[in-house]
Amino acid sequence: MKHVLKLHVNGEEFEILIEVNKTLLEVLRENLGLTGTKRGCDMGACGACTVLINGRPQLSCLTLAITVQGKEIMTIEGLAQGGELHPLQKAFVEKGAIQCGFCTPGMILTAKAFLDEHPHPTEREVKRAISGNLCRCTGYVKIVEAILSATKNS
Repeated sequence: MKHVLKLHVNGEEFEILIEVNKTLLEVLRENLGLTGTKRGCDMGACGACTVLINGRPQLSCLTLAITVQGKEIMTIEGLAQGGELHPLQKAFVEKGAIQCGFCTPGMILTAKAFLDEHPHPTEREVKRAISGNLCRCTGYVKIVEAILSATKNS
């Protein structure tokens, strides 16, 4: 069974016909072409598929697309504004917090939501905030440094 779905993603309105059992991850990648949201574990354990829904981090692999109609969805593609990288994106580049880059979109969006609520966190608070986002490359040191440096630059 298919359903017409109206989504508000990265400030744009989309109307698509989808199966009711499609996840938000599938719709973003397959229907909207927003491939910055990564498919990792498909079990909600890695954080690679994290997007912001009404400003809060959510695992898109565990979210049925039909449940987010009428909500504001932000993917990594929507974070930069007017061709200018968001301070977190800049900090990740400047601090070398990106290696393979697979975890980066989910990590940055999780950090953004956290910093929106906690603009001056401690290192320990940052580590706790990103604990649901796995990175197999960096060891997290540069990621934490980037997040903390973004608080000073924003």
